[in-house]
Amino acid sequence: MSDVPSWPSAPSKTPTKTDLTRIHAWWRAANYLSVGQIYLKDNPLLRQPLQREHVKPRLLGHWGTTPGLNFLYAHANRAIAQRGLNAMYITGPGHGGPGLVASTYLEGTYSEVYPDVSEDETGMKRLFTQFSFPGGIPSHVAPETPGSIHEGGELGYALSHAYGAMFDNADQIAFTVVGDGEAESGPLAASWHSNKFVNPQHDGVVLPILHLNGYKIANPTVLARIGDEELGALMRGYGHNPLFFEGGFDDEDPLEIHKRFAAVLDDALDQIAAIKKQAAEDAAAGRETERPAWPMIVFRTPKGWTGPKEIDGQQTEGSWRSHQVPLANARDTDEHLADLDAWLRSYKPEELFDEDGKLVEDVAGIAPKGLQRMSANPSTNGGAVMKPLRLPDFRDYAVDVPGPGGSVSESTRVLGTWLREVVRDNPENFRIFGPDETASNRLQAVYEVTDKQWNAQLEDHDRSEHLARAGRVMEMLSEHQCQGWLEGYLLTGRHGMFSSYEAFIHIVDSMVNQHAKWLKVTNEIEWRQPIASLNYLLSSHVWRQDHNGFSHQDPGFIDHMVNKKAEIVRVYLPPDANTLLSTYDHCLRSKQYVNVVVAGKQPNPNWLTMDEAVVHCTRGLGIWEWAGTAVEGEDPDVVLACAGDIPTIEVLAAAKILREEIPDLRVRVINVVDLMRLQDDTEHPHGLSQRAFDGYFGEDTPVVFAYHGYPWLIHRLAYRHDRNSRIHVRGYKEEGTTTTPFDMLMRNDTDRYHLVMDVIDHVDGLGTRFAGLRQRMEDTRIRARAYAYQHGEDAPEIVTWQWGDGGDAEDGGLADTGGDNE
Repeated sequence: MSDVPSWPSAPSKTPTKTDLTRIHAWWRAANYLSVGQIYLKDNPLLRQPLQREHVKPRLLGHWGTTPGLNFLYAHANRAIAQRGLNAMYITGPGHGGPGLVASTYLEGTYSEVYPDVSEDETGMKRLFTQFSFPGGIPSHVAPETPGSIHEGGELGYALSHAYGAMFDNADQIAFTVVGDGEAESGPLAASWHSNKFVNPQHDGVVLPILHLNGYKIANPTVLARIGDEELGALMRGYGHNPLFFEGGFDDEDPLEIHKRFAAVLDDALDQIAAIKKQAAEDAAAGRETERPAWPMIVFRTPKGWTGPKEIDGQQTEGSWRSHQVPLANARDTDEHLADLDAWLRSYKPEELFDEDGKLVEDVAGIAPKGLQRMSANPSTNGGAVMKPLRLPDFRDYAVDVPGPGGSVSESTRVLGTWLREVVRDNPENFRIFGPDETASNRLQAVYEVTDKQWNAQLEDHDRSEHLARAGRVMEMLSEHQCQGWLEGYLLTGRHGMFSSYEAFIHIVDSMVNQHAKWLKVTNEIEWRQPIASLNYLLSSHVWRQDHNGFSHQDPGFIDHMVNKKAEIVRVYLPPDANTLLSTYDHCLRSKQYVNVVVAGKQPNPNWLTMDEAVVHCTRGLGIWEWAGTAVEGEDPDVVLACAGDIPTIEVLAAAKILREEIPDLRVRVINVVDLMRLQDDTEHPHGLSQRAFDGYFGEDTPVVFAYHGYPWLIHRLAYRHDRNSRIHVRGYKEEGTTTTPFDMLMRNDTDRYHLVMDVIDHVDGLGTRFAGLRQRMEDTRIRARAYAYQHGEDAPEIVTWQWGDGGDAEDGGLADTGGDNE
């Protein structure tokens, strides 16, 4: 990015008393609408005496954090309108949903996307009734909320999402509220370091606002109880310049409270403007910009601010009791109903809404107009601003395959050469994220055209290590952080991928849960436009973590993802370099999916030419006729199936043994690259009909299936097709240790010799006829383990195994080239 967008240069302007009065009125209106959403289903403007039947039968929602969020939203609006900022609002306390819905309704955006929730009394009634109500909307900030990119269930990721959203958005700012409960989570603690990865010239701005209201659900929060001096030291240690505000704890005039906070916010925005001005000057002069101390705000206010001071004689405002629904019995007791009535009327709705029920123009005027409204920021509906990637033809990066197994490649290294050109051709809207493993996973070709973005201190030698102030690779040793950055980047209309060791991607299980749910819900929201898919590349996988041991051996992320909605999840296990290229091209072109791709980084045989790979990947699975002995027109005696690069080697090695030892056995070999093809077509869009499944696997034919991960997943996927329990799966079964690659396979009974034994065991008539062969297979396993334990490496016949008799496939088996520790 050569040109630096100009940052708004309007100087700060002290708000007048009229300005402060209007801000206060907006805040009252937002609070009134928030309380109304939690409690009311009728009588939205209190034009009748409040009755029990006006109150919802089930009271759900969260009040405690909401008034603080509404206060901040009102002040952000004032600053946006005065300065011309391009802003979005991200709230970590996601259960402040009623406040965000209220503010987007007051801005008019909500009624624009949901015309039935109109800006009048009828629309207000719908607004109230739908909240936390069957057939309505959730109680938290959700995809249904205009302007939202952050799901309310995602505790701990507000800053990660915000920084991801600001990468390559140089003219934008994210007002990002961090809840003090959220601030206790590990991911949030790490995400304060995101400021070391922001380039002031090319990236946007995150203004963190630490919202300290003192309590979680039932306990005090840590950061609210350590004092300003210690908290300030913590924030300065993170590299921020903290600004402090405290309000609402005494009888101070509300306008004075607003005036004091406006001054704090203006101070922060003035600092940001100065930083951006310096960055623009540096860019014009061809200089790098050193990392500044970005401002952040510590915002102390009471929990449940402006709500009931006491309920039933117990403190409520400023206490954990205001966290959810303070007046839980408003429909059941006269006392609570009266308290609710007084609470609602304290906001003086008759001054805020006109005869029709619309916000009065004088108050509405403080909001920005059009696309400057935070709820209408186009970036928060990322698909609306997304530009398609320019993708080079992956076929140009194909490896030569003179015959099956006739060449050897490190699949991810080959992919890296293609990704290098993806990065080159998309310098402003594609990034690679990962926890310190881009080179470890053999993608280092990308460093020929880009660097790793790094805005902390640079040593003299760092530039030769590809560290730079701007780059397309984002690495921090926190899977949470990388996931959050990528999600924020995707949700605001860009493209990317996440490369990780397979075993440790589990760290983001809960995060990808929420992202998959977001995609599922947005598929059902007409105004939400599709975004680029979340693409994983999992390497350093279970079968080649023999050197790192049991702690690094876990293929279960696939199992976790398969539990998600079928229309969202795709899982691919390309068996070689060309199929990986074809698969990843498809993934980067796709939208609204979570694509999980598992591929090894060690030297392995290549099986398919590029033309064959494209057809195979498009089909998702296929019969490899060259590998089997079954004759066209005759039913096979057994099907050897495989999914995954190492299981593919073992199945082919087993097929070769069977070809030589039982030449009259009709063996069909099937490779599965798209795991979801195994499901029934009524369960997944990629699934096979029963007829198609039987065409591949036979109706009663025994199937011996070598699978990359936990074997029971294959049974789960294919259960509708496996009517006679004829599919016998081998895979990883938690028998890991530090050992050789082939011993890992033997420990989990997924090696070629055990597969041959399985065929003998499951094909009628072979058990007695080939008992000697079965015994030889057992003996070979014993010898293989003994060799490994004596020599520290696998036997030569395993390491140098080839499918064919020639070619360039030396060391094409399970060559032990070592690996990388995380």
